[in-house]
Amino acid sequence: MARKVLLACGILSSLVYLGNDLAALQRYPGYDFFSQTISELSAIGAPSRSLIVALGMAYTVLVIAFGLGIWLSADGKHSLRVAAALLIAAAVFGSFWPPMHMRGAVFAHTDTLHIVWTAGWLLLTMVAMSLAGAALGKRFLYYTIATIVVELLFGFLTGLQAPRIAADLPTPWAGLTERINIGAFLLWVVVLAVELWPRQPRPSFQTR
Repeated sequence: MARKVLLACGILSSLVYLGNDLAALQRYPGYDFFSQTISELSAIGAPSRSLIVALGMAYTVLVIAFGLGIWLSADGKHSLRVAAALLIAAAVFGSFWPPMHMRGAVFAHTDTLHIVWTAGWLLLTMVAMSLAGAALGKRFLYYTIATIVVELLFGFLTGLQAPRIAADLPTPWAGLTERINIGAFLLWVVVLAVELWPRQPRPSFQTR
């Protein structure tokens, strides 16, 4: 029972992230969902920053719980346990994500760290995804590969717009491409939880 509750936390984490994004829009007058990135909602000085940080903590706790659920579902699969540990590490790492500055501000040290954190979080999650995909059969592996391709493609498209954000220039579709990138991962978490849900891990110790 506890295992399934922890797996459900993965589904809930994706819903919380989406809810956080939509709720923050109401706190940021003039924000353009399609052309402004998610990170701008939590930028230094953004009116939505306090809400993003508060709900972001809830998201982190839920992902850590989900990682524990994956661990309990591993059933002796070492790669799945490593994937669980990496997702937990990514959640903890992400909780210290340095904020960027708002558009037009001078590019500062925290903006550089924001990019570094993005790369680090992406590396941890993609390795975790690859290991989980390899552990759960060809169908889930193919789905995982497709998800990673979508993340890389739309992450690249979003990254092309980064210099224009700092220069306070128009960034058409940057918000949409980033949300497709993040959405692909959030959906993958939900699918992984559903995939692991019916598993019946063997007990670690059996009574003679």
